[in-house]
Amino acid sequence: MNPNAGFEAMLFDCDGVLVDSEVITNRVLCTMLNEAGWVLSSEDCLQLFIGKMVRSQKDLIEANTGKPLTDAWMEEFYARRNVALEQDVKAIDGAVEAIKALHAQFNGQIACASGADRKKIVMQLRIAGLLPYFEGRIFSGHEMPRTKPFPDVYLAAAAALGADPQRCLVIEDSVTGTQAGVAAGATVWAYHPPAHAVCSQADLAAAGASQFFEHMAELPQRVARESAVAV
Repeated sequence: MNPNAGFEAMLFDCDGVLVDSEVITNRVLCTMLNEAGWVLSSEDCLQLFIGKMVRSQKDLIEANTGKPLTDAWMEEFYARRNVALEQDVKAIDGAVEAIKALHAQFNGQIACASGADRKKIVMQLRIAGLLPYFEGRIFSGHEMPRTKPFPDVYLAAAAALGADPQRCLVIEDSVTGTQAGVAAGATVWAYHPPAHAVCSQADLAAAGASQFFEHMAELPQRVARESAVAV
């Protein structure tokens, strides 16, 4: 029996799904926004920017800082962010084992489709020990006509794998990413660890997530079980 009869491929977001990076990146972003004159808490910053490309929020940032969002500011953000990630980023608990199993289960038909820039994605996957499972199948929203919540990055990943988007399973943790997966026509499951979830189940469900799971270690068996039902 094909253990993946219901799906042709799996497409993973990166931040918050494969690597525990969102709090680290948010810490740098919040610090720099406060330095620029926008006084906001780390919690508010996370809710405003989770799953979104910083440049896509240019108008919001400029309105609250009273300053233009310059290339120089963005370059400083990337540099400070990358230093922090190099020091502190790690794989989501259970992710390495789950991805190793799913890579075998899907005969390599898995990809990472993130709204982040490629340098960040590759760096994080390398540090987390996940790069061998995704090398050559990494897609960045920065390289697409539109980033999440538009479907471009997921459509590109599915096309590269030769998979029908409607038979792809997307794993996300944010509303923005869930909207992108749904817009691509994929099935979206939300990783929602209760201790540090970045979005509520209600918001993720409203965005189109059809299932929720709390630990990455659950994923291989859950996918096999769901696919068996689909046979």
